[in-house]
Amino acid sequence: MGEPVIAQKSPYFVRLEQGKYFWCSCGESKKQPFCDGTHKIRGEFTPVPFEIGEAQDVWLCGCKRTKNQPFCDGTHKRI
Repeated sequence: MGEPVIAQKSPYFVRLEQGKYFWCSCGESKKQPFCDGTHKIRGEFTPVPFEIGEAQDVWLCGCKRTKNQPFCDGTHKRI
């Protein structure tokens, strides 16, 4: 499997309401940090589903190399 595209070398700060979301793992979505289906072209990656229990601010990974998908773990600092 190839490496994902680095969408940006910093996390995305987003305010999310309660609900289910799909984080882009390929890095090619035009709706970063969320999936828009672009991964289907390469076929190597799948979106990462996650749920938010109550409205909150989160930092979602932009470099696509976090070990804590979909949340930023600071990996972008070493790229």
